[in-house]
Amino acid sequence: MTNERIYFTLRDETAKLPTRATDGSAGYDLYAAGSYTVRVPAGEQMLIKTGVSISLPQGYEAQVRPRSGLALKHRVTVLNSPGTIDSDFRNEIGVLLMNHGVGAFEVRPGDRIAQLVIAKYEVLPWIEVDVLDETQRKGGWGSTGR
Repeated sequence: MTNERIYFTLRDETAKLPTRATDGSAGYDLYAAGSYTVRVPAGEQMLIKTGVSISLPQGYEAQVRPRSGLALKHRVTVLNSPGTIDSDFRNEIGVLLMNHGVGAFEVRPGDRIAQLVIAKYEVLPWIEVDVLDETQRKGGWGSTGR
């Protein structure tokens, strides 16, 4: 168990705190904020506001990821997935939804639009060398396939 905390502000009265659906959920559901329905045309992307700002401890990031149900049922995903929210970012979280469907996708206030996964990361020094150490792997971009 950790003593680290996520501090947050709700930027308007329509914003909802991200929530986990179950105790086993890794991601927090992110909800659309606002007072009206937004239409994302087929083949287009749109930034959807959540009304939530967060402050993460140093050494953590928040990753904005797609919801599998939106992808399966509507062909809607998060365009820059995963989107990274750094520990020093204090602006409102926005979700860049991409509609790969054939018709417009409607986002209503309070709809679950993405999930937020909190991840610990390491900052390591970069050391320039003349030659890198060898491994068994040869090539790249699918080279481990048989």
